[in-house]
Amino acid sequence: MGNEDDYAPSTWDWVADQVAEYEASGGERANTLRDTGLPIILMTTVGHKTGKIRKVPLMRVEHAGEYLIVASKGGRPEHPGWYHNLMADSHVTIQDGAEPLDYTVRLISGDERSTWWERGVIAFPTYAEYAVSAGEAGREIPVFLASRTS
Repeated sequence: MGNEDDYAPSTWDWVADQVAEYEASGGERANTLRDTGLPIILMTTVGHKTGKIRKVPLMRVEHAGEYLIVASKGGRPEHPGWYHNLMADSHVTIQDGAEPLDYTVRLISGDERSTWWERGVIAFPTYAEYAVSAGEAGREIPVFLASRTS
């Protein structure tokens, strides 16, 4: 997925620092959401406008080798920037431990979304609060499913 020279770290220092520490340690350190103890993964995308490599820590919601990707942005009225990257290019890498692996993401809906959303809320209960906040702003939080690329 591109050249590491094309990597553009997050403008949020804590995110950039977490990504750097996670990668440097092969997922042994910086592998939880701050001090919560809740596990995270790293998702790498390509910027839809810049073509730059973007890396973002996300809550770890895994089932049968697939991962839930929740574009919550903390319940804000707008989608996170990386949502647009996924809509433009469904190929991502996910690092859940030592090595990043290739995945394809797709936006899910209906019963499939409901099943995965429930898994997400079990893993990170705050998603339920984010859904209320986003809904008050007229936004349904987009939910993607990441499956291994064969």
